[in-house]
Amino acid sequence: TIVANSRKYSNATFEEIAHLVREIVSLAETCCTESADPSCYDAGSSALSAKSCGGSSPFPSHPGTAGCCAQEGLEQKLCLAALRHPPQQLPRYLQPSNQELCQAFQKDPKDFADRFLHEYSSSYGQAPLPVLLGSTTTFLSMVSTCCISPAPTACFLKEKLESKTLSLLTLMSNRACSRFAAYGKDKVTVSYLASLAQKMPGASFEDLFPLAEDAAEVFSLCCDSVDEDCMPKKLSEHAAKACGALAPRDKRFATCCQGKNLVQSYFCISALPPAPAPTLPAAPKPTNGQLCGEEGARHAKRYLFELARRHTSVPDAVLGKLYDASEKARGECCSAKDASACLDSKRLRMGEELPPLLEKAEQLCGQYTQLNFLDFKKRLRESLARTMAEASPELLGRLVEERADFASTCCPQNSPPLYCADKV
Repeated sequence: TIVANSRKYSNATFEEIAHLVREIVSLAETCCTESADPSCYDAGSSALSAKSCGGSSPFPSHPGTAGCCAQEGLEQKLCLAALRHPPQQLPRYLQPSNQELCQAFQKDPKDFADRFLHEYSSSYGQAPLPVLLGSTTTFLSMVSTCCISPAPTACFLKEKLESKTLSLLTLMSNRACSRFAAYGKDKVTVSYLASLAQKMPGASFEDLFPLAEDAAEVFSLCCDSVDEDCMPKKLSEHAAKACGALAPRDKRFATCCQGKNLVQSYFCISALPPAPAPTLPAAPKPTNGQLCGEEGARHAKRYLFELARRHTSVPDAVLGKLYDASEKARGECCSAKDASACLDSKRLRMGEELPPLLEKAEQLCGQYTQLNFLDFKKRLRESLARTMAEASPELLGRLVEERADFASTCCPQNSPPLYCADKV
């Protein structure tokens, strides 16, 4: 209950979650016994709703609560149950040192466990519930075993190695499901396709598109599933397909696919940096007829794939904006009276704005990927000082920090989608 509600209300305080959990557990203890009155749950959940709607409710606050409380009976309860905070963009949980963990655990084991469950679950709230439960249970078991062990350091090392796959699964499924929740199935397919195209720009659309569709299908099946085998099983099957298709053709993929552990192979592939862009002719643009034809969506995806393999350092958030713009144009123009004229005017504007945008993004993220962070900031300051000779040192410093922050958060392959879309 702590895990489920911390995922749901990821911005709530520990105290607010603790109040809610106490009420829910008490309701279950009272009403789930053989001798309980048949109306026990209905009456208890109504009292819980009334408490949520009270002026000084101790439960997590949510802007939608007032709207729910204006309703009555079952509608009110269902409305309150459906409320949830938007997930945290960047996980906040930082694991303390082994010594700090043991100090907190020995001071108050129950409070330590409850607070850990809350912090970890609100940080990785997009990971599927069974993955999150498995990960938190394993961690608490490790702490309770190693903190009473005669050799705690060796114990922690052994336990962490044994639970490495589960830790990676939590991290990756949180990232993948955050992206799925933000983008939906269609745009996740495009995002995954672009990422593969940047890692292996020599591969064809026909090689990579089925893998992108397969990944999107895994996330659509498993992100909200309560089946504990769904994510590890389906993700391993997907990794096996990716390794089978790409390892024979690329040394980096072959290295990732060497081990027997497919979850770790998937993690290795997702962490690969982009490859250098090959020298290719300008990306072939789809015709108006193709964009508005039956296969229009596929042609739009193919064009984005062509851009991604020519600009391998351009981040996901920028490519995502381009895909949104192309889908918006298709939506507006393909149903217009003169579809061709409408698309031509959009193309004209895109032709002016797109090359400088891609060039800037490519340069910024290319330098971020290649240089260490201090050299990257130094290069950034030098190039800004050249283009903005009139700027004061204060303004220059602020711009360097802003761009360095954008690069460190949004240039990497697994950047937070909504946060970075705003930053673009």
